[in-house]
Amino acid sequence: MSLTAQLKERARGLKADTAALYLALRRKDTPLLAKAVIGIAVCYALSPVDLIPDFIPVLGFLDDVLLLPLIIVLAKKLIPKPVLAECREQAEHLWENGKPKRFIYSLPIIAIWLIVVALIVKAIVA
Repeated sequence: MSLTAQLKERARGLKADTAALYLALRRKDTPLLAKAVIGIAVCYALSPVDLIPDFIPVLGFLDDVLLLPLIIVLAKKLIPKPVLAECREQAEHLWENGKPKRFIYSLPIIAIWLIVVALIVKAIVA
């Protein structure tokens, strides 16, 4: 298998795991430490501030490519295997070809982007 094919397969796996982690975050039987790590992953993914700024060539995107998957792997290790297996199974029913089956699952992401755009416009106008 080529490197490109391996990277695409890992990206698909991360998408599926991201949906499963979201479902695990909402469960009562997910340990508090796992919920905290999932929260850190979400905050880091959505944060405009990175450990290494993106404008630095190559290194700027390296932290996004390496750090975020490592946080996701850590979160998966902290979730009990039966809970993660159930969440993965539920995630399969919610997602199809890497996209939500229902539009409603996209609303939180759309809301976040609308807030970001509104803050940018407010900063420019003010």
